[in-house]
Amino acid sequence: GVAGCCAKTTTAPLDRVKILLQAHNHHYKHLGVFSTLCAVPKKEGYLGLYKGNGAMMIRIFPYGAIQFMAFDQYKKVIKKQLGISGHVHRLMAGSMAGITAVICTYPLDMVRVRLAFQVKGEHKYMGIIHAFKMIYTKEGGFSGFYRGLMPTVVGMAPYAGFSFFTFGTLKSIGLAHAPNLLGRPSLDNPEVLVLKTHVNLLCGGIAGAIAQTISYPLDVTRRRMQLGAVLPDSEKCLTMVQTLKYVYRQHGIRRGLYRGLSLNYIRCIPSQAVAFTTYELMKQFLHLN
Repeated sequence: GVAGCCAKTTTAPLDRVKILLQAHNHHYKHLGVFSTLCAVPKKEGYLGLYKGNGAMMIRIFPYGAIQFMAFDQYKKVIKKQLGISGHVHRLMAGSMAGITAVICTYPLDMVRVRLAFQVKGEHKYMGIIHAFKMIYTKEGGFSGFYRGLMPTVVGMAPYAGFSFFTFGTLKSIGLAHAPNLLGRPSLDNPEVLVLKTHVNLLCGGIAGAIAQTISYPLDVTRRRMQLGAVLPDSEKCLTMVQTLKYVYRQHGIRRGLYRGLSLNYIRCIPSQAVAFTTYELMKQFLHLN
């Protein structure tokens, strides 16, 4: 949970800008990544860069906790019950952990996106609780909170899978081939080798970059579906396939399906680096090695 919160707070301004650009917010749609980063503080003050971050923290603590815990549990089950080991069980466990965490915390993500998309002066949603009430009453009860869940699950499987797989593989290869250069004894158990902090950050960053590239078009699809009624073209984005086709036809690959990807690298690489590094440090702090 702490790992998730640290990671997301680090990159919250970039997250806000990404949502504004992905769904072509009419206040900022003519701008690029860096010009939007400069325009938001001018229009909405510096706290505007952290809009929706309260809802993000409420979501990300359970999300991070469930994801990392589920990964460790699934890894054990896959190894013991199915007899699958090596690098494949990391990929499978990571995908399953990501899907589990997403399903458990999806309504909070929905509310966070709605709040982040809202620009100063617009008062459709007055806060987290009000947004929950509005979505529930105006968008079909509980099903309204799960709009866009399918592309999220489909996108999360490769994203979480490759993220955990890449980090775990780099870690095991590094400690096996260059333990003195890359590793050090764990603070809570000197018999266990862990990666040095800067190596941890590097491995986490590489893991984030690879995972993001593979799953990004589904992230764009998810955002558009989540924003739903807020967007003028919402009736064309009712299903995952419809949304993918619509974005591709209207904006193409680079300006549509991969719009905001450069920002996502800047956002995701440090986010994953901080997440994995904090997780490894917290494990030592809580004597889990």
